[in-house]
Amino acid sequence: MLILFIIAAIVFRIVMLAISMRNEKALRENRAIEYGSRNSRWLALAHITFYIAASIEGLARPTSFDLVTIIGLVLYGFGAVMLLVVAFLLGRFWTVKLMIARDHVLITHPLFRWVRHPNYYLNILPELLGFALTLHAFFTLVVGLAIYAVPLGIRILQEERAMRKHFPGY
Repeated sequence: MLILFIIAAIVFRIVMLAISMRNEKALRENRAIEYGSRNSRWLALAHITFYIAASIEGLARPTSFDLVTIIGLVLYGFGAVMLLVVAFLLGRFWTVKLMIARDHVLITHPLFRWVRHPNYYLNILPELLGFALTLHAFFTLVVGLAIYAVPLGIRILQEERAMRKHFPGY
């Protein structure tokens, strides 16, 4: 059961990465500006490492299907749905990188007014929490999330600066 969850989560992320890469290619062809490319690499490495560490920790010892597992699955599912919602709302502007197109339009959907960075707070954090809880990977949850918070915090600051630069009144 855990192996199926891990495989499904990885396949979902690969599909979303393929969409991101398609959008990134089109944005680059349209001379979009990328911000924080080095931090994007660190963020990707942190995400992959978190998944690997949680998977190893979760598979290393027997766990039972319990309330923690259910909470983890619900959180992970919520994060996955929010990723789809954010990617849909941003459309061709959505990538895992921080890119601003020449013709970039500020998305003013209520979700983006209610939550300043829904991709991070409604997708990534619930996804990682849910993934680790589902696998009962508590060490990865505590240590991995603390490590992940560093490049994520930097990304949020970089995004804030880029948005203020390109969208007066942001």
